[in-house]
Amino acid sequence: MITVQEAKHIILENTQNFGIEEIPFLQAIGRVLKEDIVADRDFPPFNRVAMDGIAINYRFFEHGIRDFKIEGIQAAGSPQKTLDNAANCYEVMTGAVLPNNTDTVIRYEDIDINTQIATVNVDEIKEGQNIHRKGSDKSKGTILIKKNTIISAAEIGVLATVGKATVKVAKQPKVMIVSTGDELVDVNENPLDHQIRRSNVYTLVSLLNNLKIPAETAHITDKKSVLKEKIESYLKQYDVLLFSGAVSKGKFDFLPEVLDELGAQKLFHRVSQRPGKPFWFGTTDNCNVFAFPGNPVSTFVNCLVYFYPWYYKSLDLQRETQTAILAKDITFKPNLSCFMQVNLTSKNGQVYATPIQGNGSGDLASLVEVDGFIELPKTEEVTFKKGSVFPILVYRNF
Repeated sequence: MITVQEAKHIILENTQNFGIEEIPFLQAIGRVLKEDIVADRDFPPFNRVAMDGIAINYRFFEHGIRDFKIEGIQAAGSPQKTLDNAANCYEVMTGAVLPNNTDTVIRYEDIDINTQIATVNVDEIKEGQNIHRKGSDKSKGTILIKKNTIISAAEIGVLATVGKATVKVAKQPKVMIVSTGDELVDVNENPLDHQIRRSNVYTLVSLLNNLKIPAETAHITDKKSVLKEKIESYLKQYDVLLFSGAVSKGKFDFLPEVLDELGAQKLFHRVSQRPGKPFWFGTTDNCNVFAFPGNPVSTFVNCLVYFYPWYYKSLDLQRETQTAILAKDITFKPNLSCFMQVNLTSKNGQVYATPIQGNGSGDLASLVEVDGFIELPKTEEVTFKKGSVFPILVYRNF
């Protein structure tokens, strides 16, 4: 049995490159950018009027002129116009090009207009005010979005403004999620007294959906020949297999034996942690296999602890470890790493974790009552003190 740290290291040494694809930019939300996005021109591309009002040549105001004859209107979207008489002004609209021979914009609130004469009714203005200068945000050729950024709504706007109708993103892995066990029935079935409905596969589907990874699902009964036939096919078709169940020491836990017979290389089986100890991980030439224990909290934890970081590294994403302060003392006796359920609160810029005692790794309902898990290290100590800081895994906003 290996430690959590050893298991993480092995998994991160066995990442995959799924390649790159080009997709319409509006479909790229949540995907990982695989090209630098560069400004195709200055931002803004012209001296842009930032307030509705009049545009003047400041030196005339400086010399005491307060009445300016209006030569015309510069509307947003119209070609740049030129002030013929530098002592006059142009009415200008927000977003318009600043007219030639003007350098300052005075807002409508600070002027009175009567028979094509604009009279300034304030004593002080600043030269160059209310103008968004060409290139003041970004200059042409500047990298606006760096490669390996997760695309959000903010990036979508930038992609649109530089004319990137399609964008290069990391391909997503082709994933099959498999549940095992004769006791499981489908969601729309009424289970008998000795049966339960499948839930872990749908939890995993949803956890992968958070990463924008589409996944297929399947269920295989506890019959070794059927397991072997199905898994042999899946190993050839998919980049990743995620299993829930059949990896412990039960009489019908055939999965490790079947994977071995099919040529999958076992890299470890069993990790010194709670929950999720019987976790099996291995590879073939084209497929990575994450075989999680069947208890729902174990499946949930192991996906967050191991699959998520594996996926991030496969796509060259850098993710910072989140931490929290223990809000109270907690006792954990086995010399194992512990992923304890917690509620999280934020106070004065710090995150506090309050441990919540569930009813074991089979307590599926407890997952809806907490915000995440805190990772307590494997140690001879049995009491973890209030005020100590540990890594956390968050799956709910708090």
